[in-house]
Amino acid sequence: MKSALGMEPAPSPAADLEGIFRQNSASVFRAAYRVTGNAADAEDVLQTVFLRMMKRDTGAQPVENMASFLHRSAVNAALDLMRSRQHVRNLPLDDFEPVLAESPHRRPDRAQDAVEIRAWLRDALARLNPRVAQMFVLRFFEGKDNPEIARLLDTTPGTVAVTLSRTRDRLEKEYRSYLGGVA
Repeated sequence: MKSALGMEPAPSPAADLEGIFRQNSASVFRAAYRVTGNAADAEDVLQTVFLRMMKRDTGAQPVENMASFLHRSAVNAALDLMRSRQHVRNLPLDDFEPVLAESPHRRPDRAQDAVEIRAWLRDALARLNPRVAQMFVLRFFEGKDNPEIARLLDTTPGTVAVTLSRTRDRLEKEYRSYLGGVA
């Protein structure tokens, strides 16, 4: 339908949001699932992210990179959800990295350990500063390299490297303390 001036009407905000949802919902869900480890929680995060987009002030600054913006929103919303459930147990990250990577089908006796480590890691991330947790998730859950994380978070690769190193050290220290060792 054309206006009296012969121009197409501007697309509605709802139509814009629907297109954004169609293009990005799968990646938002995946990012949320990697943090929460639960499909139902990832669905909740997906809904939260797009509800926030729907409620976003029309006068707000336009988003330049929608995919990056939504990914960060999903990680942050997932971390918020994890923080709200905070039951903290401490297990070491470095000591159990092989367990996380190993298929539970190969070693059934280690499957339970992997579940516990994933749960601990999610809880530990909920205790971190949101920006630090976001860097950690992007690096170790999403597999992004430091320069890409720096670009996504508008910082330097050096800052990312230092932050990730300190975070790993902190998590290892927390685990040793949990086990009754010297922190």
